[in-house]
Amino acid sequence: MNQKKQSHKKKKNRRFTVLYFLSGGILKEEFVIKHTHMIVLIVILLFLLISNRYICLLKLREIGRLEEELRDVKNQAVAISSELTGSNRLSEIEEMIKKQGLGLESAQTPPYILYK
Repeated sequence: MNQKKQSHKKKKNRRFTVLYFLSGGILKEEFVIKHTHMIVLIVILLFLLISNRYICLLKLREIGRLEEELRDVKNQAVAISSELTGSNRLSEIEEMIKKQGLGLESAQTPPYILYK
């Protein structure tokens, strides 16, 4: 009985050095042996957490790239829309007709309604 107490005290007084940890002596400890299932579960959960974070970062980068592309497309759409609006003005249309030499003129009298 006395010998068990002394061996138990030796185990408690043992220092956890780097060499002890790297040589695998830590795996022989009573605490590690008792809680092996919990340690494995924690390691698996850590792997899942890390992979989930990595996937989320990839998706956030993709979202950022797509938002930037959307802004560029919206700017192009506004530029094209303003260009088309400018070319649909009456003065622009008359100028284009003169340049092409079609010989068309705008009506001098306003239109009137035939039937009410």
